[in-house]
Amino acid sequence: MSTEDRAKATAKNIEGKAQEMMGEVTGDPGDKAEGKGKQAEAKVQHTVENAKEKVKKAID
Repeated sequence: MSTEDRAKATAKNIEGKAQEMMGEVTGDPGDKAEGKGKQAEAKVQHTVENAKEKVKKAID
């Protein structure tokens, strides 16, 4: 798994959590939903990278 890709996904997850929390604090459902969306996107990125790593290990 690319360290850079993993770092980007982790950063997106943290950003999403912060945005969701800000939406909670301010009562803005749009921020809350967008934050959850970023977290979901990060989870998908991690899943894709994990799959790539498994395929690479199987080939090696």
